[in-house]
Amino acid sequence: MPPTVVPAIPALHREVRLAHRGDGELTEGHFTIAEVPVPEPGPGQVLVRTRVMAVTAAMRTQMAGMRLPMASFAPGEALWGSAVGEVVAAPGGGFTPGELVHHPYGWREFAAVEEARIRRLDPAELPSPAAHLSQGATAWGALRLAAEIRPGDTVFVTGAAGGVGSLAGLLARRLGAGRVVGSTGSERKAARLRAELGYDDTIVRGAGPIERQLRRAAPGGVDVLLDTVGGEQLTAALALARPDARFALVGALSSQLGGSGGVSGAPVELDTALVITRRVVLRGFGLHAHPDLPQEWTKEFGQGLREGSLVFPHALLKGIEQAPRALCELTQGRHIGAVLVEL
Repeated sequence: MPPTVVPAIPALHREVRLAHRGDGELTEGHFTIAEVPVPEPGPGQVLVRTRVMAVTAAMRTQMAGMRLPMASFAPGEALWGSAVGEVVAAPGGGFTPGELVHHPYGWREFAAVEEARIRRLDPAELPSPAAHLSQGATAWGALRLAAEIRPGDTVFVTGAAGGVGSLAGLLARRLGAGRVVGSTGSERKAARLRAELGYDDTIVRGAGPIERQLRRAAPGGVDVLLDTVGGEQLTAALALARPDARFALVGALSSQLGGSGGVSGAPVELDTALVITRRVVLRGFGLHAHPDLPQEWTKEFGQGLREGSLVFPHALLKGIEQAPRALCELTQGRHIGAVLVEL
């Protein structure tokens, strides 16, 4: 096998910075693109050239300066997020130039990354580097570990066209669900969820009260909820919860998007009497608490993609200058699946 050829390292690269915070709808005016020197890796660091990066709804929250479990973005500084790249310099010898790695410093063409924050990737595990940026590990972990799907369960997935939800329908089936219902923002998306992504039925925001639609779609009630939205949809799921229902809460788009994309930002009020009398388990799920799960998911995902039982819905925009547009379009609900940017 010929040796890996690593491209020359340029003097300058581009990064996307937060121009200013702001309420209301996100626009490309919230960002600036700066040309800066390529960083020099320090002790214990490697230099990575980013190949593809993900944008997620949580980034909109990080821009708002709210109190969060993760750090907020600061005006005038580069954003960051999940990315896949290629090692181009490794002074410490722990990595080899040319290796494919996952790192947390997207939104820039080159990054000096601490070795402890890099995860080495096997190019043969998945059909493309982009597939390593799926949010399937969250969907898989929430359904398998938090909700503990049982054979025949009726599963309701909120935000079913998003990065988590677009994979959750087929995964719920894989884990034994008997009926899978998803919510989304348009009939166009709903049709694709039913035709391609494992959903038996759908409810559409704006097409009538959520609870009424859910009663039609899940007449026998809900055993499992995978919730990425919160708000009215969580309340409706509780109203239809069967005894011993398990709710896995992984996101809160109703507040994360700040009212953009047609999602209400109103806080949710839960009927605690229903939680008690129906013995409903509400469990938050975060991937950070399960460090071994990404590797487990990659194996499951690779097998599913190879045999055709799983797919990877995603939109891919090209060029770092498209990253602000990508996040704006995500908050507007323009895409189905993960939203990625190829650098």
